Amino acid sequence: MEVKQIAIIGAGVSGLGAIKCCLEEGLEPTCFEKSNDIGGVWRYEETPENGRPGIYKSLTCNTSKEMTAFSDYPIPDHFPNYMHHSKMMEYLRMYARHFRLMKHIQFQTRVCTVRKRPDFSCSGQWDVVVEADGKQKNYIFDGVMVCSGHYTEKYLPLQDFAGITKFQGRCLHSWEYKHPDSFVGKRVVVIGIGNSGADVANEISCVAEQVFLSTRRGTWICNRVWDNGDPFDIALFTRYNRTVERFYPMFLINRWAENKLNVRFNHANYGLQAKHRFLSLQSVFSDDLPNRIITGRVLVKTNVREFTSTSAIFEDGSEEIVDVVVFATGYTLSFPFLDDSSEILDSGHTMFKFVFPPRLEKPTLAFIGILQPIGATIPTSELQSRWVTRVFTGLQKLPSQSSMMADINRKKQKIEKEFVKSSRDVRRVPYIDYMDEIASEIGVKPNLLSFFLWDTKLAKEIFWGPCTPYQYRLQGPGKWAGARAAILTQRDRILKPLRTRVLKISETSSSNLFWVRCICAVIFLFVPALVIMHAMYQ
Repeated sequence: MEVKQIAIIGAGVSGLGAIKCCLEEGLEPTCFEKSNDIGGVWRYEETPENGRPGIYKSLTCNTSKEMTAFSDYPIPDHFPNYMHHSKMMEYLRMYARHFRLMKHIQFQTRVCTVRKRPDFSCSGQWDVVVEADGKQKNYIFDGVMVCSGHYTEKYLPLQDFAGITKFQGRCLHSWEYKHPDSFVGKRVVVIGIGNSGADVANEISCVAEQVFLSTRRGTWICNRVWDNGDPFDIALFTRYNRTVERFYPMFLINRWAENKLNVRFNHANYGLQAKHRFLSLQSVFSDDLPNRIITGRVLVKTNVREFTSTSAIFEDGSEEIVDVVVFATGYTLSFPFLDDSSEILDSGHTMFKFVFPPRLEKPTLAFIGILQPIGATIPTSELQSRWVTRVFTGLQKLPSQSSMMADINRKKQKIEKEFVKSSRDVRRVPYIDYMDEIASEIGVKPNLLSFFLWDTKLAKEIFWGPCTPYQYRLQGPGKWAGARAAILTQRDRILKPLRTRVLKISETSSSNLFWVRCICAVIFLFVPALVIMHAMYQ
């Protein structure tokens, strides 16, 4: 039987995982990457080209390494729990070398068009036209995996800001921001309070005369470091917590989370009080923003009503002289190489489980990693690719079009009910729920009851410990022999990069020894007294 040829568009984290999954299932992948290197959004460039991801020099991951790793390739134990983009790139290069993925990538090759072949209803094949060195080349593929991401097309809503054309200062999107050097002594307004907006405002405020952070609806600020110094997602993303959540109404979970975050700092006092509940919209990770606000380096303001030639007028009526406007207003999905046909994608980018267009005659086109998981992207996109490649090989079947549309509509109604209307949050999914949902499609969801019966030690870590990606390599297709060991040693890898100051045993135990001595003192002082009193009253 002839090996099926699969086109993969993009060599970022999703594309690398897709290549490897194709190879696992006996498919022949060809990955087209328009830049000269792997990494996608994690590769820093001082001057990125339009249509490519752009990140700032200080960018650090918001998900911890154990939750972010590929499911059969743990991140080295000495890597920090939250990795700088340079460390993430190092890890991706290690992954690509280990699984020999580089030979399947054609660099500096732009995908021009992806079109259904005339016999698509029978063959499911695609005509793909690419361009390299100014020359175009035609290919025929049995399947296409779109891994181009959603951080390439800037969303710049200038039309929403009256007078912006009269403003004489500098305007830029956060995509263009690299480092704070050019903002020394400037008065800067940052519009938008997502993760990028908070990061940019924090960093610029170190050198600027003043930074104003403009937000329409406020936000909830989370910290990377949770109770006892554990990473946020390690502490919270457990099967135990998810089980408990199912028994609690949403308003109680929101109340608990909001009270917890307000213990660190009162969001209302800091001008950040959100108009929405905690679970209704994506929260922001920022370790530094409260510190910048309390020192006056960042002033939180309402939405900008209009601009003059030299100032910004906010909705509360205040006016501030500004030199620079940074729009941290996000990105829009864009697939310029695809037909505009609604059979492929409608205006709402409707997809079955955020992967398959439901109206295609053949399920040979898939979108990888364009969802917004409440958690890490690498594990979710990798699991999507594992499912997709099994569908491409015919080992898994999709339900009927009517069943897929029913599932899509159920999810859409749930999202509309639970979340604030947002272009990003239409693709928002809870991490554990979504991972289990896709894992169930291919038979790799961990069977907890079986593990409790036959491997109690492992079962305890699966249920009470963090829901790390290795759990989805314990059984079923793609089973990895090292999964059990990876789960049972994950806490060692969390602690390894923290324990850089080596202490003697006597020093590490001094605190415990202090309390032992206190307890002994209490016993020796009070027990004889109690014995005497007991004897006196007999």
